[in-house]
Amino acid sequence: MMIVGLTGGIGSGKSTVATMFKEHGIPVYDSDIEAKKLMTNSSKLKSSIVELLGKSAYRKSKLNRAYIAKKIFKNPDLLSQLNAIVHPAVKMHFLDWAQSQSSPYVLQETALIFENGNQDQYDYVILVTAPKKLRLKRVMKRDETSENEVLDRMKNQINDDKKIPLADFCIENLDMKTTKQKVAKLHQKLVGLLN
Repeated sequence: MMIVGLTGGIGSGKSTVATMFKEHGIPVYDSDIEAKKLMTNSSKLKSSIVELLGKSAYRKSKLNRAYIAKKIFKNPDLLSQLNAIVHPAVKMHFLDWAQSQSSPYVLQETALIFENGNQDQYDYVILVTAPKKLRLKRVMKRDETSENEVLDRMKNQINDDKKIPLADFCIENLDMKTTKQKVAKLHQKLVGLLN
């Protein structure tokens, strides 16, 4: 089973690209969604998160995302402590999931492959990029948030110019039609690499 990482900065369009791969029949593991599920459903993770961030990390036994975001995005130390709790659980869950798939390859959509030095865990890494102004606009609209809040989140991610040389493939995501064509070509290439 070939394992491909799909990454990109906030607002680059990782999820859009992931959906395009799904249209080619490729299973995609969304690390962000699965992490939130694990953080809500795993009593072990829950107690570690409450110990780190306090009881307000959960509201009516649901993840209090706004509270957590405010606490961690301005505090890199707290963010790395939270990641140290959540990432190993997500990794184990992903590997179990990947083994149960029967496609030529699987994608793991995850934001911080290069930031966490995890690129060696994948056979290939695809980086989705877009200009910073476009990314800002997308996230402000999607999350109904301020420019400063988005910029705070961007500070925790490495700039694209540093990530591009580390990636095996890059997809610049400016418009849907062109991106769809790029994904189709890359899908064929990845399938070809298996032969």
